[in-house]
Amino acid sequence: MPDALPLLHNRTETQLGRLETPRPTWVIAALASILIFTTVVDVLGNLLVIISVFRNRKLRNSGNVFVVSLAFADLVVAFYPYPLVLYALFHDGWSLGNTQCMVSGSLMGLSVIGSIFNITGIAVNRYCYICHAFSYNRLYSFRNTLLYVGLIWLLTVVAIVPNFFVGSLRYDPRVYSCTFAQNVSSSYTAAVVVVHFLVPIAVVTFCYLRIWVLVIQVRRKVKVDESSRLKPSDLRNFVTMFVVFVLFAICWAPLNLIGLAVSIDPAGVAPHIPEWLFVVSYFMAYFNSCLNAIIYGLLNRNFRKEYKHIIASVWVSRLFVTETSRATDGKSARSKPSPALPFNNNESLKDRLSKVPGLYAQEH
Repeated sequence: MPDALPLLHNRTETQLGRLETPRPTWVIAALASILIFTTVVDVLGNLLVIISVFRNRKLRNSGNVFVVSLAFADLVVAFYPYPLVLYALFHDGWSLGNTQCMVSGSLMGLSVIGSIFNITGIAVNRYCYICHAFSYNRLYSFRNTLLYVGLIWLLTVVAIVPNFFVGSLRYDPRVYSCTFAQNVSSSYTAAVVVVHFLVPIAVVTFCYLRIWVLVIQVRRKVKVDESSRLKPSDLRNFVTMFVVFVLFAICWAPLNLIGLAVSIDPAGVAPHIPEWLFVVSYFMAYFNSCLNAIIYGLLNRNFRKEYKHIIASVWVSRLFVTETSRATDGKSARSKPSPALPFNNNESLKDRLSKVPGLYAQEH
Protein backbone atom coordinates (compact mmCIF):
# COMPACT_ATOMS: atom_id res chain seq x y z
CA MET A 1 0.00 0.00 0.00
CA PRO A 2 1.55 3.34 -1.05
CA ASP A 3 2.08 6.16 1.36
CA ALA A 4 -1.12 8.10 1.96
CA LEU A 5 0.11 11.64 1.54
CA PRO A 6 -2.19 14.64 1.74
CA LEU A 7 -2.90 16.16 -1.65
CA LEU A 8 -0.70 19.19 -2.18
CA HIS A 9 -3.05 21.38 -4.16
CA ASN A 10 -1.74 24.38 -5.99
CA ARG A 11 -2.86 27.53 -4.21
CA THR A 12 -4.92 28.57 -7.22
CA GLU A 13 -6.66 25.23 -7.72
CA THR A 14 -10.30 24.74 -6.79
CA GLN A 15 -12.51 21.67 -6.44
CA LEU A 16 -14.01 22.36 -9.87
CA GLY A 17 -10.70 21.69 -11.60
CA ARG A 18 -10.31 25.31 -12.58
CA LEU A 19 -7.93 28.08 -11.66
CA GLU A 20 -9.27 30.74 -9.31
CA THR A 21 -7.33 33.41 -11.17
CA PRO A 22 -7.91 33.06 -14.93
CA ARG A 23 -4.77 33.25 -17.00
CA PRO A 24 -4.24 36.13 -19.44
CA THR A 25 -5.51 35.59 -22.96
CA TRP A 26 -2.01 35.72 -24.41
CA VAL A 27 -0.90 32.84 -22.18
CA ILE A 28 -3.83 30.68 -23.31
CA ALA A 29 -3.11 31.62 -26.94
CA ALA A 30 0.60 30.79 -26.56
CA LEU A 31 -0.05 27.40 -24.95
CA ALA A 32 -2.72 26.56 -27.52
CA SER A 33 -0.42 27.55 -30.41
CA ILE A 34 2.39 25.37 -29.09
CA LEU A 35 0.08 22.40 -28.65
CA ILE A 36 -1.60 22.82 -32.05
CA PHE A 37 1.77 23.09 -33.78
CA THR A 38 3.04 20.04 -31.86
CA THR A 39 -0.05 18.00 -32.78
CA VAL A 40 0.01 18.87 -36.50
CA VAL A 41 3.75 18.23 -36.88
CA ASP A 42 3.46 15.08 -34.75
CA VAL A 43 0.78 13.59 -37.00
CA LEU A 44 2.27 14.62 -40.35
CA GLY A 45 5.89 13.92 -39.39
CA ASN A 46 5.40 10.51 -37.82
CA LEU A 47 3.09 9.37 -40.62
CA LEU A 48 5.88 10.35 -43.02
CA VAL A 49 8.32 8.25 -40.97
CA ILE A 50 6.09 5.17 -41.03
CA ILE A 51 5.25 5.49 -44.74
CA SER A 52 8.93 6.08 -45.58
CA VAL A 53 10.04 2.88 -43.89
CA PHE A 54 7.36 0.84 -45.68
CA ARG A 55 8.06 2.42 -49.08
CA ASN A 56 11.86 2.54 -49.15
CA ARG A 57 13.70 -0.77 -49.28
CA LYS A 58 16.86 0.82 -47.86
CA LEU A 59 14.93 1.82 -44.75
CA ARG A 60 13.37 -1.59 -44.16
CA ASN A 61 15.82 -3.02 -41.64
CA SER A 62 15.74 -4.30 -38.08
CA GLY A 63 16.83 -1.01 -36.56
CA ASN A 64 14.03 0.94 -38.20
CA VAL A 65 11.41 -1.42 -36.80
CA PHE A 66 12.08 0.34 -33.49
CA VAL A 67 11.88 3.70 -35.28
CA VAL A 68 8.38 2.83 -36.55
CA SER A 69 7.42 1.70 -33.05
CA LEU A 70 8.70 5.01 -31.64
CA ALA A 71 6.71 6.95 -34.27
CA PHE A 72 3.58 5.03 -33.25
CA ALA A 73 4.21 5.93 -29.60
CA ASP A 74 4.44 9.60 -30.56
CA LEU A 75 1.24 9.38 -32.63
CA VAL A 76 -0.80 8.03 -29.71
CA VAL A 77 -0.84 11.37 -27.88
CA ALA A 78 -1.62 13.40 -31.02
CA PHE A 79 -4.83 11.52 -31.82
CA TYR A 80 -6.48 11.58 -28.38
CA PRO A 81 -4.87 13.23 -25.32
CA TYR A 82 -3.66 16.42 -27.04
CA PRO A 83 -7.07 17.31 -28.51
CA LEU A 84 -8.62 16.84 -25.05
CA VAL A 85 -5.94 19.08 -23.54
CA LEU A 86 -6.85 21.73 -26.11
CA TYR A 87 -10.53 21.33 -25.25
CA ALA A 88 -9.79 21.80 -21.54
CA LEU A 89 -7.54 24.75 -22.30
CA PHE A 90 -10.22 26.59 -24.30
CA HIS A 91 -12.94 25.76 -21.73
CA ASP A 92 -10.74 26.58 -18.72
CA GLY A 93 -11.38 23.25 -17.02
CA TRP A 94 -12.25 19.59 -17.47
CA SER A 95 -15.87 18.86 -18.31
CA LEU A 96 -15.51 15.54 -20.13
CA GLY A 97 -16.00 13.22 -17.17
CA ASN A 98 -13.80 10.87 -15.18
CA THR A 99 -13.75 8.08 -17.80
CA GLN A 100 -12.32 10.35 -20.48
CA CYS A 101 -9.83 11.64 -17.94
CA MET A 102 -8.60 8.15 -17.12
CA VAL A 103 -8.38 7.12 -20.79
CA SER A 104 -6.52 10.31 -21.69
CA GLY A 105 -4.08 9.93 -18.79
CA SER A 106 -3.49 6.27 -19.60
CA LEU A 107 -2.74 6.96 -23.26
CA MET A 108 -0.44 9.80 -22.25
CA GLY A 109 1.49 7.41 -20.01
CA LEU A 110 1.48 4.74 -22.70
CA SER A 111 3.04 7.18 -25.16
CA VAL A 112 5.68 8.51 -22.76
CA ILE A 113 6.81 5.15 -21.42
CA GLY A 114 6.60 3.58 -24.87
CA SER A 115 8.83 6.35 -26.22
CA ILE A 116 11.60 5.95 -23.64
CA PHE A 117 11.49 2.14 -23.89
CA ASN A 118 11.72 2.32 -27.70
CA ILE A 119 14.60 4.81 -27.49
CA THR A 120 16.32 2.34 -25.18
CA GLY A 121 15.64 -0.46 -27.66
CA ILE A 122 17.13 1.65 -30.47
CA ALA A 123 20.27 2.35 -28.42
CA VAL A 124 20.78 -1.35 -27.62
CA ASN A 125 20.20 -2.19 -31.29
CA ARG A 126 22.82 0.35 -32.44
CA TYR A 127 25.23 -0.89 -29.78
CA CYS A 128 24.91 -4.49 -30.94
CA TYR A 129 25.16 -3.48 -34.61
CA ILE A 130 28.36 -1.48 -34.21
CA CYS A 131 30.09 -3.07 -31.22
CA HIS A 132 29.00 -6.71 -31.68
CA ALA A 133 28.78 -6.95 -35.44
CA PHE A 134 29.36 -10.70 -35.73
CA SER A 135 26.36 -11.68 -33.59
CA TYR A 136 24.04 -8.87 -34.77
CA ASN A 137 22.25 -10.79 -37.54
CA ARG A 138 21.53 -13.67 -35.19
CA LEU A 139 20.31 -11.40 -32.37
CA TYR A 140 18.25 -9.15 -34.61
CA SER A 141 16.64 -11.43 -37.12
CA PHE A 142 13.26 -10.17 -38.32
CA ARG A 143 11.42 -12.54 -35.99
CA ASN A 144 13.53 -11.62 -32.98
CA THR A 145 13.14 -7.91 -33.69
CA LEU A 146 9.35 -8.19 -33.73
CA LEU A 147 9.55 -10.09 -30.43
CA TYR A 148 11.67 -7.31 -28.91
CA VAL A 149 9.19 -4.65 -30.02
CA GLY A 150 6.32 -6.74 -28.67
CA LEU A 151 8.18 -7.07 -25.35
CA ILE A 152 8.67 -3.29 -25.24
CA TRP A 153 4.94 -2.66 -25.57
CA LEU A 154 4.08 -5.42 -23.10
CA LEU A 155 6.37 -3.79 -20.51
CA THR A 156 4.85 -0.41 -21.35
CA VAL A 157 1.33 -1.65 -20.65
CA VAL A 158 2.47 -3.34 -17.44
CA ALA A 159 4.18 -0.10 -16.36
CA ILE A 160 0.97 1.97 -16.47
CA VAL A 161 -1.24 -0.56 -14.66
CA PRO A 162 -0.14 0.47 -11.12
CA ASN A 163 -1.55 3.97 -11.76
CA PHE A 164 -5.07 2.56 -11.47
CA PHE A 165 -4.35 1.11 -8.02
CA VAL A 166 -2.46 4.14 -6.72
CA GLY A 167 -4.97 6.63 -8.09
CA SER A 168 -2.26 8.80 -9.60
CA LEU A 169 -4.05 9.73 -12.83
CA ARG A 170 -5.79 13.04 -12.15
CA TYR A 171 -6.68 16.27 -13.84
CA ASP A 172 -4.17 19.05 -13.20
CA PRO A 173 -5.61 22.50 -14.05
CA ARG A 174 -2.14 24.03 -14.23
CA VAL A 175 -1.41 22.09 -17.44
CA TYR A 176 -5.03 21.36 -18.50
CA SER A 177 -4.21 17.66 -18.62
CA CYS A 178 -5.26 14.40 -17.07
CA THR A 179 -1.82 13.17 -16.13
CA PHE A 180 0.39 11.56 -13.52
CA ALA A 181 0.02 13.34 -10.17
CA GLN A 182 3.43 13.51 -8.55
CA ASN A 183 2.09 14.27 -5.07
CA VAL A 184 -0.12 11.21 -4.50
CA SER A 185 2.62 8.88 -3.28
CA SER A 186 6.26 9.78 -2.70
CA SER A 187 7.50 6.18 -3.01
CA TYR A 188 5.54 5.53 -6.20
CA THR A 189 6.68 8.81 -7.78
CA ALA A 190 10.32 7.97 -6.97
CA ALA A 191 9.87 4.48 -8.48
CA VAL A 192 8.33 5.95 -11.64
CA VAL A 193 11.18 8.43 -12.12
CA VAL A 194 13.84 5.77 -11.51
CA VAL A 195 12.32 2.93 -13.56
CA HIS A 196 10.78 4.97 -16.38
CA PHE A 197 13.48 7.60 -16.81
CA LEU A 198 16.77 7.22 -14.91
CA VAL A 199 17.39 3.52 -15.63
CA PRO A 200 16.59 3.79 -19.37
CA ILE A 201 18.72 6.94 -19.59
CA ALA A 202 21.61 5.08 -17.92
CA VAL A 203 21.29 2.14 -20.34
CA VAL A 204 21.16 4.43 -23.38
CA THR A 205 24.10 6.49 -22.11
CA PHE A 206 26.19 3.34 -21.64
CA CYS A 207 25.38 2.10 -25.16
CA TYR A 208 26.17 5.39 -26.85
CA LEU A 209 29.36 5.93 -24.84
CA ARG A 210 30.60 2.52 -25.95
CA ILE A 211 29.76 3.39 -29.55
CA TRP A 212 31.55 6.73 -29.32
CA VAL A 213 34.64 5.00 -27.91
CA LEU A 214 34.64 2.57 -30.82
CA VAL A 215 34.12 5.39 -33.33
CA ILE A 216 37.11 7.29 -31.90
CA GLN A 217 39.24 4.12 -31.96
CA VAL A 218 38.30 3.44 -35.57
CA ARG A 219 39.05 7.03 -36.57
CA ARG A 220 42.49 6.72 -34.96
CA LYS A 221 42.98 3.29 -36.56
CA VAL A 222 43.32 1.60 -33.18
CA LYS A 223 40.92 -1.13 -34.30
CA VAL A 224 41.51 -1.41 -38.01
CA ASP A 225 39.82 -4.81 -38.21
CA GLU A 226 36.45 -3.27 -37.30
CA SER A 227 36.75 -0.22 -39.52
CA SER A 228 35.12 -2.02 -42.44
CA ARG A 229 31.97 -2.50 -40.37
CA LEU A 230 31.66 1.17 -39.45
CA LYS A 231 30.52 2.74 -42.70
CA PRO A 232 29.80 6.47 -43.11
CA SER A 233 26.07 5.68 -43.37
CA ASP A 234 26.25 3.72 -40.10
CA LEU A 235 27.87 6.68 -38.40
CA ARG A 236 25.20 9.05 -39.72
CA ASN A 237 22.44 6.74 -38.50
CA PHE A 238 24.08 6.53 -35.10
CA VAL A 239 24.38 10.32 -34.86
CA THR A 240 20.71 10.67 -35.82
CA MET A 241 19.51 8.35 -33.06
CA PHE A 242 21.92 9.91 -30.58
CA VAL A 243 20.39 13.34 -31.26
CA VAL A 244 16.90 11.83 -30.79
CA PHE A 245 18.01 10.54 -27.39
CA VAL A 246 19.60 13.84 -26.34
CA LEU A 247 16.52 15.85 -27.26
CA PHE A 248 14.28 13.40 -25.40
CA ALA A 249 16.46 13.70 -22.30
CA ILE A 250 16.46 17.52 -22.51
CA CYS A 251 12.68 17.74 -22.98
CA TRP A 252 11.78 15.28 -20.23
CA ALA A 253 14.52 15.94 -17.66
CA PRO A 254 12.91 19.05 -16.03
CA LEU A 255 9.61 17.30 -15.36
CA ASN A 256 11.30 14.16 -14.02
CA LEU A 257 13.65 16.16 -11.80
CA ILE A 258 10.66 18.02 -10.37
CA GLY A 259 8.98 14.68 -9.71
CA LEU A 260 12.09 13.33 -8.01
CA ALA A 261 12.36 16.43 -5.81
CA VAL A 262 8.69 16.16 -4.86
CA SER A 263 9.08 12.48 -3.97
CA ILE A 264 12.05 13.22 -1.69
CA ASP A 265 10.36 16.03 0.24
CA PRO A 266 6.69 16.45 -0.76
CA ALA A 267 5.69 18.94 1.90
CA GLY A 268 8.81 21.07 1.56
CA VAL A 269 9.32 21.09 -2.20
CA ALA A 270 5.92 20.91 -3.92
CA PRO A 271 4.48 24.22 -2.61
CA HIS A 272 7.64 26.09 -3.64
CA ILE A 273 7.78 24.96 -7.26
CA PRO A 274 6.84 27.98 -9.41
CA GLU A 275 3.73 27.37 -11.48
CA TRP A 276 5.40 28.72 -14.63
CA LEU A 277 8.28 26.23 -14.24
CA PHE A 278 5.85 23.33 -13.90
CA VAL A 279 3.88 24.45 -16.98
CA VAL A 280 7.02 25.00 -19.07
CA SER A 281 8.39 21.57 -18.13
CA TYR A 282 5.12 19.91 -19.18
CA PHE A 283 4.87 21.66 -22.52
CA MET A 284 8.54 20.91 -23.20
CA ALA A 285 7.70 17.24 -22.70
CA TYR A 286 4.67 17.55 -25.00
CA PHE A 287 6.78 19.23 -27.67
CA ASN A 288 9.19 16.28 -27.83
CA SER A 289 6.60 14.11 -29.59
CA CYS A 290 6.97 16.12 -32.84
CA LEU A 291 10.79 16.38 -32.91
CA ASN A 292 11.86 12.89 -33.97
CA ALA A 293 10.44 13.06 -37.49
CA ILE A 294 12.15 16.44 -37.99
CA ILE A 295 15.49 15.03 -36.82
CA TYR A 296 15.25 12.09 -39.24
CA GLY A 297 14.57 14.48 -42.12
CA LEU A 298 17.45 16.78 -41.22
CA LEU A 299 20.12 14.19 -40.46
CA ASN A 300 19.21 11.03 -42.38
CA ARG A 301 19.62 11.19 -46.17
CA ASN A 302 17.35 8.21 -46.90
CA PHE A 303 14.51 9.58 -44.81
CA ARG A 304 14.95 13.05 -46.33
CA LYS A 305 14.75 11.67 -49.89
CA GLU A 306 11.70 9.59 -49.05
CA TYR A 307 9.98 12.58 -47.43
CA LYS A 308 10.48 14.52 -50.67
CA HIS A 309 9.15 11.65 -52.79
CA ILE A 310 6.04 11.25 -50.64
CA ILE A 311 5.30 14.98 -50.56
CA ALA A 312 5.91 15.27 -54.33
CA SER A 313 3.57 12.31 -54.98
CA VAL A 314 0.83 13.84 -52.85
CA TRP A 315 1.30 17.25 -54.52
CA VAL A 316 1.23 15.80 -58.06
CA SER A 317 -1.88 13.75 -57.22
CA ARG A 318 -3.57 16.87 -55.86
CA LEU A 319 -2.70 18.87 -58.99
CA PHE A 320 -3.94 16.04 -61.22
CA VAL A 321 -7.28 15.84 -59.38
CA THR A 322 -7.66 19.64 -59.53
CA GLU A 323 -6.86 19.86 -63.26
CA THR A 324 -9.13 16.92 -64.05
CA SER A 325 -11.96 18.52 -62.11
CA ARG A 326 -11.48 21.84 -63.94
CA ALA A 327 -11.37 20.13 -67.33
CA THR A 328 -14.55 18.18 -66.55
CA ASP A 329 -16.35 21.32 -65.38
CA GLY A 330 -15.23 23.18 -68.54
CA LYS A 331 -16.48 20.47 -70.87
CA SER A 332 -19.84 20.28 -69.10
CA ALA A 333 -20.23 24.06 -69.34
CA ARG A 334 -19.46 24.09 -73.10
CA SER A 335 -21.58 21.09 -74.01
CA LYS A 336 -25.30 21.52 -74.71
CA PRO A 337 -27.88 18.88 -73.96
CA SER A 338 -29.26 17.01 -76.98
CA PRO A 339 -32.88 17.77 -77.80
CA ALA A 340 -35.40 15.20 -76.73
CA LEU A 341 -36.57 13.33 -79.81
CA PRO A 342 -39.90 11.47 -79.85
CA PHE A 343 -38.44 8.09 -80.81
CA ASN A 344 -40.56 4.99 -80.65
CA ASN A 345 -38.89 1.65 -79.96
CA ASN A 346 -40.84 0.04 -82.80
CA GLU A 347 -39.77 2.60 -85.42
CA SER A 348 -37.22 1.77 -88.09
CA LEU A 349 -33.87 3.54 -88.29
CA LYS A 350 -35.05 5.48 -91.39
CA ASP A 351 -38.16 6.71 -89.59
CA ARG A 352 -36.06 7.80 -86.60
CA LEU A 353 -33.60 9.68 -88.82
CA SER A 354 -36.46 11.43 -90.60
CA LYS A 355 -37.37 13.06 -87.27
CA VAL A 356 -33.95 14.63 -86.84
CA PRO A 357 -34.45 18.31 -87.77
CA GLY A 358 -32.68 19.42 -90.94
CA LEU A 359 -31.05 16.04 -91.69
CA TYR A 360 -32.83 15.27 -94.98
CA ALA A 361 -33.10 18.95 -95.87
CA GLN A 362 -29.30 19.10 -95.99
CA GLU A 363 -29.18 15.99 -98.19
CA HIS A 364 -31.60 17.46 -100.77
